[in-house]
Amino acid sequence: MTTNNLKHSSRYIAVTILEKIEKNQSFSNLLLTEAVKKNQLSDKDRGLLTELVYGVIQNKLLLDYQLEPFIKQPEKVENWVRQLLRLSLYQMTQLDKVPAHATVNEAVRIAKARGHKGIAGFVNGVLRSIDRQGVRSPEKITDSVKYLSIRYSFPVWMIELLIEEVGIVETEKILQSLSKRAKVSLRVNTQMKPMDEVIGQLNDEGYEVRPSQIARDGLICENGLPVSSELFKNGTITIQDESSMLVAEAMQIDEGDNILDACAAPGGKTTHMASYLDGSSGSVTALDLNKNKLKKVEENAERLGMSSLIRTRPMDARKVSDAFEAQSFDKILVDAPCSGLGLMKRKPDIRYQKTLDDIYALQKVQGDILDSVAPLLKKGGRLIYSTCTITLKENNEVIEAFLKEHQEFKLEPVFTHKKAVQLSKEGLVNLYPHYFDTDGFFIASLVKY
Repeated sequence: MTTNNLKHSSRYIAVTILEKIEKNQSFSNLLLTEAVKKNQLSDKDRGLLTELVYGVIQNKLLLDYQLEPFIKQPEKVENWVRQLLRLSLYQMTQLDKVPAHATVNEAVRIAKARGHKGIAGFVNGVLRSIDRQGVRSPEKITDSVKYLSIRYSFPVWMIELLIEEVGIVETEKILQSLSKRAKVSLRVNTQMKPMDEVIGQLNDEGYEVRPSQIARDGLICENGLPVSSELFKNGTITIQDESSMLVAEAMQIDEGDNILDACAAPGGKTTHMASYLDGSSGSVTALDLNKNKLKKVEENAERLGMSSLIRTRPMDARKVSDAFEAQSFDKILVDAPCSGLGLMKRKPDIRYQKTLDDIYALQKVQGDILDSVAPLLKKGGRLIYSTCTITLKENNEVIEAFLKEHQEFKLEPVFTHKKAVQLSKEGLVNLYPHYFDTDGFFIASLVKY
């Protein structure tokens, strides 16, 4: 393989992506999309690149634990060299399609292309030693928190918080689930085409789909991403995790409702809510602090044929009372800014980019948004609070604090169409990722009296 061809290989590109993620706290999904377009990768190479990048991120602490005995002066190892070693070790220990000697040889070629003979010799020495001696197992770690941290590659603070909130047994189940890859979930606009006809058409196109266990409008696609299907192009189906589909159900929307979506981007829930409206009197006012993100809402609305029902407006949700009169809306959704810890199947790098301080800071923002939108809801109206995180501090505690300050609101059981969704004794949805292999999610339903 020539040097030029090597630089367009999945492994070489993976090293570059991993380096950028660690240096700049860039998001893996965005870098992967950019790399696939730039290098015009085949489906096979794209699959390998995704496997390598996500695999290394999801196992980073474990890989470093296994590499540690073989590196005498870790502080002198350059970032890209460490990424190359992690990537190669991941291939050697967790992927069985490529023999170890071929992985080592490829790593040495990359080291020569990016560095020099000295680095190539170092990489060769480390990987060949590992191939001869094998790696140590985290099972020997006696401290339970450290063991879970190394075994599943999650920061200690996150594990301690989860143990505090749900106990060690549930914590390990959550970590196991978040270490899997996300499923492909599709939302069906059944007003455009009945569910059974959509399933039939997708099956005819070669896609294996099954109904969601928890979302009435949801399908799980077992093979591939049906974005080339005519059903996707004409807006009959869209990509959305089944957990987030529960929000529009929980809103219990009437055809003529005037709805405020206080934190709308990228617009999946916005368009889902709009699909329940009749188009003559109902509407969704979609707000977001970021103008560029609102463009994504508009693009989604256009593709799904919902543009006439959705009005976008750039605005900080904490300042909505300056722009709207009291009791202006029948329903309000606060899909609040959060740590996103429930999304770690599809964005594994989040685990290394958040801290406990971030959780407390977000808790304050979430409370401020709820306080701001509360006067805008009509009496008898419904306020749905949702997040894509799993911490009680951003979920249950936020709702408890809000209710103490707003006696006019009462908690009601979250409405869902499918009985599989279990509610807490308070009527909340704490959807942990291991329940149904979904994103982690939270929903609370409040009515104003």
